[in-house]
Amino acid sequence: MIIAALIVTARYLPLQQYLNSGLQSALQWIDSLGYWAPATFILIYILATVCLIPGSLLTLGAGVLFGVVWGSVFVSIGATLGATAAFLVGRYLARGWVAKQLENKENFQAIDRAVATEGWKIVGLTRLSPAFPFNLLNYAFGITQVSLKDYFFASWIGMLPATVMYVYIGSLFGDVATLATGVQGRSRTPAEWTLYGIGLVATVAVTVYVTRIAKKALAKQIES
Repeated sequence: MIIAALIVTARYLPLQQYLNSGLQSALQWIDSLGYWAPATFILIYILATVCLIPGSLLTLGAGVLFGVVWGSVFVSIGATLGATAAFLVGRYLARGWVAKQLENKENFQAIDRAVATEGWKIVGLTRLSPAFPFNLLNYAFGITQVSLKDYFFASWIGMLPATVMYVYIGSLFGDVATLATGVQGRSRTPAEWTLYGIGLVATVAVTVYVTRIAKKALAKQIES
């Protein structure tokens, strides 16, 4: 119901336009801050991630403002810290409720424990896949037993390829004001299609992998 409401809202209200306009204004403001620009950019990226605001325009904007190398560094820091903050919110606000629901459901507890032991692989694969929404996934992992360390490092490494690519694409634009319109009208690069191909493989892999883990966990639960 929530997803349906968001789709209808996005279809009939120009929310994306408002978001893009606000983010472009934020990027232009960041550009005027001098030495404080990197820290401010990272802070805004963290807040956007926690608030479920898509960070694609910010990632592209980092390429315009800071170039490929430093833009990738700042986006990586902001995205990883933002994802970690959302993960912690999900864990400490919702994990207790989830655990309570699983108290008398031994099969689900077994699956939950099994997924936790292979958590870093699952997190890494989902970060490579565009099929899994980045912002929602941060909160979703928070209600699992995946460790914070596994989540942090797998997210950081898994997000790096897409981060560098989109920062590079952003660096090709000369002005923040042209980002939103320029991105909509451009054609996909070979690197993007390659990344999408890797993402498709990762989507299939994580689906098969989690299914196998669940089956093994259930088998052990039945045997015990």
